[in-house]
Amino acid sequence: MKQRDKKTLALKNLNKSNVWDLQENDVFRLWEAAEKDADIKDNTRHYIDIIKSAFDMEEVKVDKPEIIKKYEQRGFKVGLLKTEDNAKVKWAVKKRPILRVTDLTYENIRHITTSKLLEVIDRNFGGGWDSLSQSIQDIIESGFDISTTTLPKDRLRKPGGMYEKKVADGFEVLEIAKGMWVEAIFAKAKPEMEKPRLKTDNFSDSDEDEEDIDEDYQEKEDYYNNPDEDDDAFDEDKLTEESYRTTFETDPEDLSLEAEGISDEYDE
Repeated sequence: MKQRDKKTLALKNLNKSNVWDLQENDVFRLWEAAEKDADIKDNTRHYIDIIKSAFDMEEVKVDKPEIIKKYEQRGFKVGLLKTEDNAKVKWAVKKRPILRVTDLTYENIRHITTSKLLEVIDRNFGGGWDSLSQSIQDIIESGFDISTTTLPKDRLRKPGGMYEKKVADGFEVLEIAKGMWVEAIFAKAKPEMEKPRLKTDNFSDSDEDEEDIDEDYQEKEDYYNNPDEDDDAFDEDKLTEESYRTTFETDPEDLSLEAEGISDEYDE
């Protein structure tokens, strides 16, 4: 997923979402650049709290070379941050890794690549998409388009099938083996929708007018996000492929492809 240009970020416009674009050295660079800003000096605790949402931060209370070395061995960067009382305090800072699905949040989901997302899902005990909690699925789908299918392994990549079409459309794929079957999880980053700036020259400053503007924008946004009626149209490819999805609760290895009705289909 494309990251924002870090050069455009400043400490005063940092929030719990764009802070994930930064690396350790950026934290010290932005802080140093803002040292003369009175608003920053009066609210250092606020900005430290924002940084802590994406970074592990520890104040270095014992400033000795051996202590600094231990921090660096743990992956921390050590530097000085000026506090509200104008004193410079040494801090150890390390970006929080995203290793498990429980590390995913609405703030950081748009700041990881599709490959990184599938890597994190794959670490979830190989359980597949349905093994994720609904809350985690909601977080992922706020930043990525997700599709899944489960097919016999020799049918997954058939020419002209779902796999081929999704890859051609820019999706990346995670394949999870389930005995003689394979679950394919297709993922592609959603484009970020920027809220249009509304010209308010012809509107009064009343609360009523502001509410009308917000409601009008929300209606347009909701209409955009609603699926077209054509989405529910008959999809022959979807019927032929997704009909293979297993709904059995038994181990897929226990499923026999020679069962009545299936063997005849494969003979075709």
